[in-house]
Amino acid sequence: MQAIVRWTEGLTFLAKADSSHWVVMDTSKASGGSDGAPAPMEMVLFALGGCTGMDVVSILEKMRVPFKKFEIVLDADRSDTHPKVFTQIRLEYRIYGDQIDPEKVQKAIALSQEKYCSVAGMLKSSVPITATYSIFPLEEEKENAS
Repeated sequence: MQAIVRWTEGLTFLAKADSSHWVVMDTSKASGGSDGAPAPMEMVLFALGGCTGMDVVSILEKMRVPFKKFEIVLDADRSDTHPKVFTQIRLEYRIYGDQIDPEKVQKAIALSQEKYCSVAGMLKSSVPITATYSIFPLEEEKENAS
């Protein structure tokens, strides 16, 4: 895999890899940026969520788990001193649907975290990652949408 990161102005950068899709990165105004795009460390969390999310959805579909909505809330702590690395990452997988087997959800998450997600595989050697899950009936999904 090869990527290019191109400076545009201030602290705004464009990045593109093998997929040829451009993404924008920036930082807060307090840090000298224009606050116009996600910061690089936010992109790391996005990458972790996307990687494990794709795994879990794929596994749940293969297991024929009838979910209607799926999301992951990621919460990370960072060091106060430079390089301000992540010191803890917590993932909460939220699955919405009726008649969802918790054992299948646990298995899908474990397979992603322990075997398939390459981003988790890289990060867990330097930062503790914990995962929990919640299953919500469809009525709660409608309530949360309001």
